[in-house]
Amino acid sequence: MTTSGTTTFDLNLNDLVEEAFERCGAELRTGYDLRTARRSLNLLTIEWANRGINLWTIEQGSIAMVQGQIVYDLPIDTIDLLEHVIRTNAGTTSNQLDININRISADTYITIPNKNAQGRPIQVWINRQSGVTTPAGGVQYPQINVWPAPDQSNYYTFFYYRLRRMQDAGDGLNTQDIPFRFLPCMVAGLAYYLSLKLPGAVERTGMLKQMYDEAWQQAADEDREKAPLRIAPRQMFI
Repeated sequence: MTTSGTTTFDLNLNDLVEEAFERCGAELRTGYDLRTARRSLNLLTIEWANRGINLWTIEQGSIAMVQGQIVYDLPIDTIDLLEHVIRTNAGTTSNQLDININRISADTYITIPNKNAQGRPIQVWINRQSGVTTPAGGVQYPQINVWPAPDQSNYYTFFYYRLRRMQDAGDGLNTQDIPFRFLPCMVAGLAYYLSLKLPGAVERTGMLKQMYDEAWQQAADEDREKAPLRIAPRQMFI
């Protein structure tokens, strides 16, 4: 016998929800069943964001810095920044230099006497705003506040790796914003969430919770950096 020769198996939203319902001893029957499952699935992905770093949601970005400008918006779906540097001469192919910029807390930033001082930025406060739209119509973008403010334009670029939100569950035809390795974990998690709501499934909640915890641990243990750990003192550039 020959193998299939394909490695494309995935689950769209309907298939994923159907599998989760079956684990609860129920069937997906109505539009409301799909809607409540989609809501639980979106809450599940938010829980995963709170659990820690999901490697597939790490993205690189950059911000061109402007002379005298302190505050810069980040993409609205940014959860947090993981690493960041100041790159000089970013527009050239030579003479580029990446320099560490230290992250500071809100308490430290607020005590800086002259926030309008200009120079090469050496510190950054990451203001993790909610991303919601305010009653006045503004958007609370996550932001960075740098100090000192850049002393020239078209010279400094803030390069970073960010942790973004996972995409929403979708309309029923979409596959989920996860690597295939996390499919068993997502099904197990959704089944557990649904068991808290479905009549007659409560007796399975304990078992489904245990299955979810085991599936999460297996997936999280695999989804990690495998490079050797290297610890070195950070060099300060003044």
